[in-house]
Amino acid sequence: MKLQQLRYIWEVAHHEMNVSATAQSLFTSQPGISKQIRMLEDELGVEIFVRNGKHLTEITPAGHIILKSAGEVLGKIEGIKSIAQEFKNPMRGSLSIATTHTQARYALPSVIKTFIERYPDVSLHMHQGTPMQISEMAADCQVDFAIATEALELFTDLIMMPCYRWNRTILVPKGHPLAELETMRIEDVALYPIVTYVFGFTGRSKLDEAFSKKGLEPKVVFTATDADVIKTYVRLGLGIGIVAEMAFDPIADSDLVAVNASHLFEPSVTKVGFRRGTYMRKFMYDFVELFAPHLTAELVDKAYQCHSKTELDELFANIELPTY
Repeated sequence: MKLQQLRYIWEVAHHEMNVSATAQSLFTSQPGISKQIRMLEDELGVEIFVRNGKHLTEITPAGHIILKSAGEVLGKIEGIKSIAQEFKNPMRGSLSIATTHTQARYALPSVIKTFIERYPDVSLHMHQGTPMQISEMAADCQVDFAIATEALELFTDLIMMPCYRWNRTILVPKGHPLAELETMRIEDVALYPIVTYVFGFTGRSKLDEAFSKKGLEPKVVFTATDADVIKTYVRLGLGIGIVAEMAFDPIADSDLVAVNASHLFEPSVTKVGFRRGTYMRKFMYDFVELFAPHLTAELVDKAYQCHSKTELDELFANIELPTY
């Protein structure tokens, strides 16, 4: 068994069983990858992939288990490389982050600007996606950090640390009846068509819970993953917008009215997660602390030692989170 073979099966699985695309990404030949995968299967005595002629179509039950172990091995190899690089040149390296549009657009710019000024020789890579995609990227060793509000808790291999609380605002055109109310109720909101985030995205669950508690069914007519897209459709008159409070810019969105809705919905908590076994370099600690100042290197190390969600919850129970 060779590390190269583990790399090949891992990459093929993450290129949707497309050996040709995998070969291009690894700058090698398609026949070479196919040969090495077959040699590994012969050595193990089980098939990792199901085949239809010459094409790989899906992962076998045994393959899923083998791939999980292969990912752990490859992750440890990367960790060894990181250790060496830290001692060789602590100011040089790469950092990859997966996050949502809202975080990338509104919460992270100042953090990234400061980080790049501090570490000009660290290449920073940002990937955007849904919370589920973000969590999967972190769990599968594709990125170093996942920053999101939903879905992170579904992956037990991720260590999740709370960064800040945030709530929602309701966006309406000027002159809209909701903008004239002294005290807005959830029943008032339910009267109008709603444009908001897709389910499972950017704290959407808290929105749905608020309506459900009152026995109401929200009239969600349009959903998107991008707050700027949501605002566009509010301007077109499609409905009222419900977005993260941070997504409203008084200057750029001066044609809209933001109505505070924090009394209607439970606040959500944005978290940063990294997989167990990650070797944390100094610039990684610094990035986390820039984004969430209470997450010092000492506290991150304590979180690393926690073995369950209960332990993590207890660790952060007495920490007052900032509100964005």
